[in-house]
Amino acid sequence: MTTVSTLPITRSCPHAPPEEHVRLREEAPISRVMLPNGNEVWALARHVLIRAMLTDPRFSSDRRNPGFPLLVERRQVTNFRASLIGMDPPEHGPARRAVVGEFTVKRMAALRPRIQEIVDEHLNALLAGPKPADLVQALSLPVPSLVICELLGVPYADHEFFQTRSSMLLRRTTQPEDRARAIDELRDYLAALIGRKETEPGDDLLTRQLSKTTDREELVSLAFLLLIAGHETTANMISLGTVALLEHPEALAALRDDPERIPDAIEELLRYFTIAEFATSRVAVEDVELGGVLIRKGEGVIALGNTANRDPDAFSHADDLDLERGARHHIAFGFGAHQCLGQNLARMELQIVFDTLFRRVPGLRLAAPSGELPYKDDATVYGLYELPVTW
Repeated sequence: MTTVSTLPITRSCPHAPPEEHVRLREEAPISRVMLPNGNEVWALARHVLIRAMLTDPRFSSDRRNPGFPLLVERRQVTNFRASLIGMDPPEHGPARRAVVGEFTVKRMAALRPRIQEIVDEHLNALLAGPKPADLVQALSLPVPSLVICELLGVPYADHEFFQTRSSMLLRRTTQPEDRARAIDELRDYLAALIGRKETEPGDDLLTRQLSKTTDREELVSLAFLLLIAGHETTANMISLGTVALLEHPEALAALRDDPERIPDAIEELLRYFTIAEFATSRVAVEDVELGGVLIRKGEGVIALGNTANRDPDAFSHADDLDLERGARHHIAFGFGAHQCLGQNLARMELQIVFDTLFRRVPGLRLAAPSGELPYKDDATVYGLYELPVTW
């Protein structure tokens, strides 16, 4: 099979997958594609194929495997041991079980009052400030940043340090040397923070994990993963979800009248936008036949989650935003053993933000036509970088 496209592909609209991804799903759902580094890998573009791949133990998550389809320079992942998302059995199970208790529904319920306080504080500042306001800076970025900092036990005074460096890591336009420097700076900071918690423990995830592992490098990798994954993705969902809800006033009115509908709306927004579209990459460790195509040992596979979550075979009227759909078989959080560890936290943050925002600011509206809103495009995470709103 010949190479049909080069990934990543620049989006023309933040609400939809690139047309080339859609074409792959319809014409060649298992295709050879080229990465920016010149390596050819397989791309999967259908829902059923991706779910099958993500539950097949013959596909590995280990980023250190030479065939793993990296979108960054390999030297950026070989200078430290695999994090949780890069582990395979038998390492992965015990490592995940050691931390999964931090993200149970019960644990998240205990965090709810504090998250509500954080949202209220930022909305108070928004309402007291000038109009129009930039919702990204006023709410979308600071709320999840503060939540993940509190969860990990990171001083919020350092949140701008994390925000700038995580953004550098998630932008495909970042130069390799800048990305490598951002990784080193974040990991050095986290190593020092963990060192301080050994003598100054707190009521936080990192302190509790210190009692479960003697491997400080592994704990640094876990903290690095949670910090990066835990705020920018949710920030983008807040921004894009707000635009979508404002553009569907009848559906938004129904949510205001009956907040019990919000969880289903969240699931649909997660499916519709699929923020992390390349988070589910793997490498074959055996020859595997998938969908009638032979994927050989050592070949990389990238899952196009954005097209899978718009797959008409999995979702009726898949390109429509139906806030009452409530379909939870989407793969916005991945699927299988590596399904997103923090999904309960993300769901709760989104529910609190949208419920509070539209209840407290019923007159919220875009201060510019949605078609004129600028957005930043990236292969992994994207979102509005300026969202002018007024009320």
